[in-house]
Amino acid sequence: MDIQYQTRGTCSRQINITVEDGIVQNVEFIGGCNGNLKGISKLVKGMKVEDVIEKLENTKCGMKDTSCPDQLAQALKQAL
Repeated sequence: MDIQYQTRGTCSRQINITVEDGIVQNVEFIGGCNGNLKGISKLVKGMKVEDVIEKLENTKCGMKDTSCPDQLAQALKQAL
């Protein structure tokens, strides 16, 4: 399953995600902090969708109510 998620409240504008059999296969952030987001993408590759959600949901960025990792969790929750 390919997911295109428009982020809200973050520097990144979009997240492209590939999930197969409940496992994250690929994550690409459009915009945002390039190095950090590439690192997050590599860390979640091969993880179960539910585990990614559990680890990243409610992560905040500074004074914002969300973050790029939180938006990734929201995208995966929506896809479930």
